[in-house]
Amino acid sequence: MSRSVKKTPFVAFHLLKKIEKLNAKAEKDSLKTWSRASTILPAMVGYTIFIHNGKIHFPIPITDYMVGHKLGEFVPTRSFNKEDVKSKSDNKLRR
Repeated sequence: MSRSVKKTPFVAFHLLKKIEKLNAKAEKDSLKTWSRASTILPAMVGYTIFIHNGKIHFPIPITDYMVGHKLGEFVPTRSFNKEDVKSKSDNKLRR
C-alpha cells in the first residue's frame, strides 16, 4: 500500500539534513546510511549514497530515474553461491 498523498514522502531526518547541508555548500560528496526505507528525492540526484544491505555498505550513485523509489530497492541483499545450486541439482539426479 502506498503512502498517503497528504503526507510527505518518508525520508530519514538525518539523511535529509545532511543533503541540505551539502546542497547549501554546493558539494557533491558521498553519504552513508542505514535507512533503506527512505524515498529518493530530486535533491539527492548526483550524490553517491552508501546504503547498508545488512552486512556492508554498497555505493549507489543516484540518478534522475531513481526519484520516487526507495533506497533499499537498488541494493542486493542476497548472495548467489554456485555450490548451493550444484548440490541441489545433484540431489535431484540421484533420485
